Amino acid sequence: MLPDSDREVLEKTVRSASVRAEAAKRARIVLMAADGVANSRAAEVAGCSVNTVKAWRARYLAEGLAGLEDRARPGRPRVVDRAKVVYETLRPPPKSYGISHWSTRALGKKLGISNAEVAAVWKEFGVQPRRRGAFKFSTDPELETQVVDVVGLYLDPPADAIVLSIDVKPQIQALDPTAPLLATSPGKTERGSPGHTRHPTTTLIAALNTATRKLTSPVQPRHGATEFLAFLKQVARAHPEGDLHLVTDNYSTHKQKDVQAWLAANPRIHVHFTPSHASWLNQVEIFFGIVQRQSLKRGVFKSVQQLNQALRRFVDHYNKDCQPFKWTKTAPQVLPLTNHQQLT
Repeated sequence: MLPDSDREVLEKTVRSASVRAEAAKRARIVLMAADGVANSRAAEVAGCSVNTVKAWRARYLAEGLAGLEDRARPGRPRVVDRAKVVYETLRPPPKSYGISHWSTRALGKKLGISNAEVAAVWKEFGVQPRRRGAFKFSTDPELETQVVDVVGLYLDPPADAIVLSIDVKPQIQALDPTAPLLATSPGKTERGSPGHTRHPTTTLIAALNTATRKLTSPVQPRHGATEFLAFLKQVARAHPEGDLHLVTDNYSTHKQKDVQAWLAANPRIHVHFTPSHASWLNQVEIFFGIVQRQSLKRGVFKSVQQLNQALRRFVDHYNKDCQPFKWTKTAPQVLPLTNHQQLT
């Protein structure tokens, strides 16, 4: 006879997603025994031998729930040479293995330990062979000057001036899944087909006010010098008074003759370029990440017109309750990152 209190604990153990598989198996064996399931059938369901089923039944009958817990094994516990695990992890696998990097199982088999022991050492020392990042060195000769200039604008902008971060997110494609999405529901995530119908692309160009985080952001079919100059004029009209300081990247379109001539004719507008391969210094890139995650990544767009409408709605809604980003890094703190920035 299985007491109700024990049954409640065992059923909770079986249902839990956080307990070890072995603990759930033992609880399932005892529950099946209490329900009159034959040992052979219980062994089949639990994926073990009949002798294992008998052993756990006997342990429970003799000791109750405590009998289902692990017991200390005789002999001295095995000591894992953690330094050796790390050393071998950091070395490439032998060519005869035909693998590019270690897995816990492959390394555990080589060292004669379990994959769980390898995983524990990796977690302790922060070793992640399965992951790969990327980096790109900036060789811009004006790197330090430009970093100091841009970061100085963020931390101590000129009095009565407006600082705008400007950049372009080009080639945004209107993607329409080949099958309708299955909406999220309790216990199920949203699901979609991996295939898409690819419609034309659009370009989002944005100017982010670093003091308010509000955006001026039209969509355009392409991004060239003509479109960039038109956008600069739009920004100038939106901010008719005071000096404008524009932070942008070194894209060649931003340095075309027509653009330079217009800037020369409008001396209240000052352009500050970010270094090559360091456009992450531009605060508007944070917004591009937000719109990618919240609107574009899982959006359904049956035409480029729908995509443009969705982007305009997102910007309008974003401007209603936006709060400024708080820039805290000084130029000396940022400079080391420009040659070691992890791009994800």
